[in-house]
Amino acid sequence: MARWYIIHAYSGFENKVRDSIISEAERLGLSEGVEAVEVPTETVTEVKRGKKVQVERKFMPGYVLAKLNMTDDVYHLVKNTPKVTGFLGTNNKPQPISDKEAARYFGGVEEAKAAPKTQVSVDYEIGDQVKVLDGPFASFNGLVEELDFDKQKVKVSVSIFGRATPVELDFEQVELVK
Repeated sequence: MARWYIIHAYSGFENKVRDSIISEAERLGLSEGVEAVEVPTETVTEVKRGKKVQVERKFMPGYVLAKLNMTDDVYHLVKNTPKVTGFLGTNNKPQPISDKEAARYFGGVEEAKAAPKTQVSVDYEIGDQVKVLDGPFASFNGLVEELDFDKQKVKVSVSIFGRATPVELDFEQVELVK
C-alpha cells in the first residue's frame, strides 16, 4: 500500500530531485513503487520594478512529497538520488505521513493557486531611495519611511520646495533607484 513520505533535499534542487526519482524509477522498473512525487508550490504576488508579478514559490523549500510503496529497492532508489539527504523521520528511518496531512499540504497549495496570497514582497526596504512612477508626484525621488504590507502601501518622504513631505503610495507606484 502506498503512503506519503517527506524527502529532504538540497534547497533549490527540489524539482531536479523529483525528476530524478521519477526517471530512475522508470529506468529500474520500479514505477509501481513510486506512485507520485510532488514539489508543493504556491503562487505569490510580488512587486518588481513597479509591476505586480505572479511568482511560483515553493511551499516547503528543501522538501519533496512522494507517495511510495516502501520496499528496500524504493528506499535505496530515493536515498541514492543525487541531492537527497534523507527521509523525514526518526533515526533517518522513513516515517510516513497520513493522507490527511498530505492533503493539508496540497490543500494549502490548491488554496494558494485559487486565490493568490495577499502577501507581497517588494525589492526595496526602509531607508532606500525610490522613484515615484505615477500620480501627482511622478518622477520625484524620495526615501522609504514605512512599509504597510496589509494595505500594500509605502510611505515615502519626498522633497517638495526643499521640505521633506511624507506621501503614501501603492507598492507598484514606486521603484528602487539603482
